[in-house]
Amino acid sequence: MTKNTSNDDLVANILKGIEDVKGENIDILDLRALDNTVCDYFIICNGNSNTQVVAITNSIQKAVSKELKEKPWHVEGTENGEWVLMDYVNVVVHVFQKHIREYYNIESLWGDAKITSIASKY
Repeated sequence: MTKNTSNDDLVANILKGIEDVKGENIDILDLRALDNTVCDYFIICNGNSNTQVVAITNSIQKAVSKELKEKPWHVEGTENGEWVLMDYVNVVVHVFQKHIREYYNIESLWGDAKITSIASKY
């Protein structure tokens, strides 16, 4: 992420990318008040299939690239589409299939974070 892009702009465009392909159960974890975190925010959502998880990932990349001219520093997990991690340095996105999200329950690992749930638009 360049110095010209704010976290707020990045988060807004990531959310747009998720919502454009009907990603579900969107949570934003604000990690800034915690010690020793790897980033400022986690954004977590899920899709209903590996196809939708990959579509969400592609939609996020497209939205962020179009509006902010930014690319993720690293992406992994697109091969199986169960859990894709997108690292935008200050913001890390986790796109899960629902059963994988429930199994790992990473929100509970960051229980001290401020969690904001985004209401579905559909």
